Amino acid sequence: MSEAASAPAAQAVIGDSEFDRDTAVTRREPGVYDIVLSAGWTIFDAVNGGYLLAVLGRALSDTLPHPDPFTVSAYYLTASRPGPAVVRTQTVRTGRTLSTGQASLLQYDDEGNEVERIRVLASYGDLATLPDDVRTTAAPPAIPPLDQCFGPEDAPSDVRLPSGGTPIEGGSSIADRLMLKLDPSTLGWALGAPSGKGEMRAWFGLADGRDADPLSLLLAVDALPPTAFELGLKGWVPTVELTVHVRRRPAPGPLRVSITTRNLAGGFLEEDAEVWDSEGNLVAQSRQLARVGLG
Repeated sequence: MSEAASAPAAQAVIGDSEFDRDTAVTRREPGVYDIVLSAGWTIFDAVNGGYLLAVLGRALSDTLPHPDPFTVSAYYLTASRPGPAVVRTQTVRTGRTLSTGQASLLQYDDEGNEVERIRVLASYGDLATLPDDVRTTAAPPAIPPLDQCFGPEDAPSDVRLPSGGTPIEGGSSIADRLMLKLDPSTLGWALGAPSGKGEMRAWFGLADGRDADPLSLLLAVDALPPTAFELGLKGWVPTVELTVHVRRRPAPGPLRVSITTRNLAGGFLEEDAEVWDSEGNLVAQSRQLARVGLG
């Protein structure tokens, strides 16, 4: 038996938040981690892509010498399901300010075959060491105050406000774990009158009050309803590829998330997201390619 196999399993630090508990991975041996994907972060039977990215991000933060994700690019290969999964990580390169690694999440199908669900390439650094100099033309999105926005709990019984790609009718367990308040001007789809604009804006947080950190930003960029709804489309909008740039540690308090789509062609659209913290700092950006019209 190898030293790695005989060593006691190590587990990442688990906080009091449900998000921390549900993204915690247990190190079986160097580069191999076990996790049970929680059904609490699902959209129907599929696990939310942002939650999966946070799981892989936590495993990479344990593997690499730097603590924070700077850029993460993920390819979603097959739909993940709640239940046991394995994360395999590999260090690609380490440097003084950045380290790069790759990770894959795998599950077993009904025949017992190992199936890769998602593959990630990421560079990590230390956000605390970055200079304060900011030169930008970007500005926080104009969203009405929290008490003038609406979440799933505000919907009439015959209207569901889905999260992260859910069709209008059905189950979305992830919505119960989020503080999500949508800008009324991007809610036309829920009332049967989509605006025709590829825009979605919301206040975002975790329902248990946990403040945002770099790992939860990986969830935030993929937690809003898809912009396809405001374009008048229905059905599942699965992510093909998602790249996230984490720019700084967010200040405590709710986040503002803005997502836009400028081009839908050939059954695919892009979604560009910006995440702003309570002090007006741009803390994360992302772009994803998604398929539309799967219902």
